[in-house]
Amino acid sequence: MNEFMDLMFSLLAGVLLGLFFFAGLWWTVRKLASSKHVALLFLSSMLLRTGIVVLGFYFILGDDWLHLLAALPGFIIARIIVTRLTRMADQSENSMTAGSL
Repeated sequence: MNEFMDLMFSLLAGVLLGLFFFAGLWWTVRKLASSKHVALLFLSSMLLRTGIVVLGFYFILGDDWLHLLAALPGFIIARIIVTRLTRMADQSENSMTAGSL
């Protein structure tokens, strides 16, 4: 039972890391158009997001590779969640813009 809970915690941690990474990516892409320093914003965002996720996976790994194996599907699940939410947000934003014309 304890190992099962550890794996579920790893899965949840993977989801949280994925939400952080992909929501941060979405935020960065939206801010690039209005930024005066596009390369600096992109590079700093990439390094910050990647560094935190790699460090998070390192702590999840701990002493058992199965924890990492459980966290990876959570990371992918988060990608799917963020992709769908951002599409819905972009579509609703586009429909509001088109309706005001």
